Amino acid sequence: MNKLQMKLKGIEIRRCTDRCVDALMLFADNIAHHVPGRDYFMRQYESQLEDRRDIWIAWYEDQIVGYCIYNRKPLYAFFLKLGIPEIQDIIIHPEMRRQGIARELIALCEAQAKEEGAEHIGIGVGLDASYGRAQRLYVGLGYVPDGNGVTYERRTVNKGDLRRIDDDLSLMMVKTL
Repeated sequence: MNKLQMKLKGIEIRRCTDRCVDALMLFADNIAHHVPGRDYFMRQYESQLEDRRDIWIAWYEDQIVGYCIYNRKPLYAFFLKLGIPEIQDIIIHPEMRRQGIARELIALCEAQAKEEGAEHIGIGVGLDASYGRAQRLYVGLGYVPDGNGVTYERRTVNKGDLRRIDDDLSLMMVKTL
């Protein structure tokens, strides 16, 4: 996948290796309000070894400045049923935001999906104000709601259901490639 590696203002995007797992954990620990932990990153990496997903890491001067996960087999039933890969966990260091890194990670995942024969790609976005920039970015990149309403932990929320407004409450979006 060397052709999928990109450079942006000194940023290099590379696929995760086994040596990256601890660095990802430290990165998430330093910037995220919800830290998934080493086990999470190990599971993601093991899924990458099984060709179920890819972890793409943005580097600047040997430091991780962001990452995302390209998931070929998402938990969200609508995407899984239709064979739609999902972009997940787009996390960018706060000091490196608004420099196009998330946009490049998304473009890389879109190119990968297209190369693998997908006609669509999906992404989920949180609903509280802290996700406002991401919501605007995704719409600007051509993503639209998938028409199935809100999800919680990747399951559709039915009318009348009560759910906490947190990182698991999402609007799932799709884009035609």
